[in-house]
Amino acid sequence: MPELINNHKVVAKAFKHLENDPVLGYFIKIFGDKINPTERYDSNYALSICNLIIEQQISFKAAITIKKKFSKLINGKSNKEILRMKNNNIQAIGISNRKVLYMKNVLLFFLKNKIKIEDLSNDQVINTLISIKGIGKWTCEMFLMFVCLRKDIFSFGDLALINSIKKNYSISDNKILKLITETWAPYRTIAALLIWYSIENKIFFQKNNSLKKFLSTLK
Repeated sequence: MPELINNHKVVAKAFKHLENDPVLGYFIKIFGDKINPTERYDSNYALSICNLIIEQQISFKAAITIKKKFSKLINGKSNKEILRMKNNNIQAIGISNRKVLYMKNVLLFFLKNKIKIEDLSNDQVINTLISIKGIGKWTCEMFLMFVCLRKDIFSFGDLALINSIKKNYSISDNKILKLITETWAPYRTIAALLIWYSIENKIFFQKNNSLKKFLSTLK
């Protein structure tokens, strides 16, 4: 059985590993109990990706608002019924026509293809989804994290995540940033959840000697 982040024992193991990092150790102590690895899980894969498409290139707060409107708009509808909805009805809640077309590409793909995502490796999931027009690497990575619940995913294409790391670790060098993330393996998904929570709630680590010492060990 693979270790998935919906298992509290896996999260506990992740915390134990990540505590070696002074920044993440601080976050675990301050708000580790507030991290919910399954809060964006949806067993309807097509719909979960539609919600990720909504999130593309907009702020966290704006995405929450539009996703709530979308949920209300499609309440009680099957994927086939959503696919048949007029584009302008979906656009009316704040979704661009381009994104509506991408969402319908996803709905159609999953209606035509019966895929057992749980049987696929991370790379296989990415290669499968990226073939759908409108789906890029970032969307695939978010899907692996929040829907497949894979424990060791990180997205270098997520601006909020990268900015939070640079602020919390007082760094600007992308090479150092990459080295930091490598120390989080094999629990990079849990690390990312902590880092996101930091920037979303404006809780930041203050640079100190323990951080300087940790950074000095990276090669």
